[in-house]
Amino acid sequence: MSHSPEDLARIAFEVATEAAQGLMVGFRKHPQVTEKARADLVTDYDLASERLIRQRLAERTPELALVAEEQGGAPGPGLTWYCDPLDGTTNFVHGHHFFCVSIGVAEAGSPVAGAVVAPALATHWVGYRGGPALRNGEPCRVSETSDPSHALVGTGFPSDRSRAPSNNFDAFMRVKQRVRGVRRCGSAAIDLCLVADGTYDAYWERRLNAWDVMAGSALLLAAGGELSALDGTPPDLSVGHILASNGRIHRQLLALLADDAG
Repeated sequence: MSHSPEDLARIAFEVATEAAQGLMVGFRKHPQVTEKARADLVTDYDLASERLIRQRLAERTPELALVAEEQGGAPGPGLTWYCDPLDGTTNFVHGHHFFCVSIGVAEAGSPVAGAVVAPALATHWVGYRGGPALRNGEPCRVSETSDPSHALVGTGFPSDRSRAPSNNFDAFMRVKQRVRGVRRCGSAAIDLCLVADGTYDAYWERRLNAWDVMAGSALLLAAGGELSALDGTPPDLSVGHILASNGRIHRQLLALLADDAG
């Protein structure tokens, strides 16, 4: 069975919307928490959301491989789904609104389509290769900002923050001194979408996983953005050292991140 990028984006959105509705059942209800590692949390809602996503995608695209955060998986020879059933678990646990369901699809590691649904924000993003990026059904584009001193930038920090440069602290200080502001919302998928819709002018982070960023990367590219590794080379989303931007301030930010790009 063959699916167009537009078909895949629609499937991703419909499944993510259903999974997000399930998350809202537990939002601000003090869910029981397990630590996978220090500051790396999982709840029953993460697990239930992934079970639902796996079931729905198996029903609709049984021929596609699936890789997701909680139960893993392996990429297939063709298209592969990459799913984060609850991106921003720490936020969810504490009753913070910045969490989402992120479902993207890739071909040979390259983003094809994706959907990100943030139910507590009443916001969703959908996009695909060759098509538009949409925020709540309306077309969106990256910003026009060309001066880093006027830029609002997003970033994040890994759960293990014991060592530089992987803890991102030094890079944060360098960028913070050069831009208008830096935000840390706690969901890589939402951060990428906020670049795609022009809220942020750029976003960088280290040590992400493909399920964190595949959907948001598809949206960013559909919205006219630029995506690279921190050294400016093509990104390997399985490694997750990425810079996403409107393209107009990409080179300047790469220069700031160069000291710890590896």
